[in-house]
Amino acid sequence: MLKNPIPQVTHQLQYRAIGIINGTFTPHDSEKLNRGFLVDNKGEKIETVVLGKALSLLKKHIDLKKSYYWVVYPKNKNTQNLHLQVAGIWDPYQLNDFPNDSSKTNFSKLLEELDLKDNYFSVRGELVFVNTQKKEIVIKICPASQLMNLKNKNFKLVIKGELSLELLNNFVSLDINRDGNALKLTRYEVIEKDLSENN
Repeated sequence: MLKNPIPQVTHQLQYRAIGIINGTFTPHDSEKLNRGFLVDNKGEKIETVVLGKALSLLKKHIDLKKSYYWVVYPKNKNTQNLHLQVAGIWDPYQLNDFPNDSSKTNFSKLLEELDLKDNYFSVRGELVFVNTQKKEIVIKICPASQLMNLKNKNFKLVIKGELSLELLNNFVSLDINRDGNALKLTRYEVIEKDLSENN
């Protein structure tokens, strides 16, 4: 069974921001592997933090000289400044129960079977701001888990793209492509009209 690096949505108003990037991880310090850069196959560097459960995978299984598909959560303050949190590593062979003949298999083909591709992000949340001049939108994401510490509670993502002002406060699902440090809108769907009426 091929494990999807970006799981299916479990309920209609599920907030999320998750993506997959192929690249190598370079820690700032060989003693502390949890902070560093993800370098994609074009040589672009993105500031990256490795979260707890991915860190033990990194220590045990990952060869830092090799490229992997990293499952990441994006954060940004603007469209020039992307920051990633590594939640997992998608390697159908090493980390799943797959016949280990990865030399013959094309990972990007496997991703296509799952309707995914390198640098794809799925973002679901409330459209809270539209800047028609700059062609930017802001999506608010509220993690469902109450266990998260408070400072992680809500965050906003700035995305390059155009949506109508009429969609403000709607819950939207976006397909995003990463281009350098920018997240670019490729497709959107309105999931629920005006959330402000429900509050």
